[in-house]
Amino acid sequence: MEPDQKDRILIKARDLFLQFGIRSVSMDDIASSLGVSKKTIYHYFADKDELVMGVMQQKMEESQAICVRDQQQAGDAIAELMRAMDAIDEHLSAMNPAVLFDLKKYHPLAFQMLEKHKNDFLMGMIQENLRRGIQEGLYRPNLHVDVIAKYRIESMLISFEPAFYTKHKLSMADMERILLEHFLFGIVTIAGYELILKYQQQRQKT
Repeated sequence: MEPDQKDRILIKARDLFLQFGIRSVSMDDIASSLGVSKKTIYHYFADKDELVMGVMQQKMEESQAICVRDQQQAGDAIAELMRAMDAIDEHLSAMNPAVLFDLKKYHPLAFQMLEKHKNDFLMGMIQENLRRGIQEGLYRPNLHVDVIAKYRIESMLISFEPAFYTKHKLSMADMERILLEHFLFGIVTIAGYELILKYQQQRQKT
């Protein structure tokens, strides 16, 4: 089914924001890219703030659907995080680092929405993954689930620090992969460690 006009605007705005940053993209740019008048965009969105909120809402709903799908389809807790790593790789590879900065400075309501998504939904998914891994004997049984989940959540933001990853000549996706691997190796049992190595070997062959 073809997306309706409102969805087309959201999709195009999201693509442009991710590529160039939010501040650098004007409503004129979005209208021109779609081949419509700016009046058409304002028919659906009162201003850029409302459009950014709509893009964030759409993006978070997609993110939640992917997380739930990966949780349900993964055979174990480590496989679930490996799937998450692939999704993050794809997401960050196409994302301008300025997006988070622009969101925080110029669109505080949308940034608050992102913070709520991070602290509620993502935190809950990480906690569930940790409990699952403990039950499966893949994560250390003495992990403090809430503390480790909070650590993981906050470490994700390091990927958005340009001064750090540019200094080390890394992409955002590279940074996040390194952080997630470090996180995983720090919480696993011997059985979990061996399973990580097995999955890494499988990934290298594909």
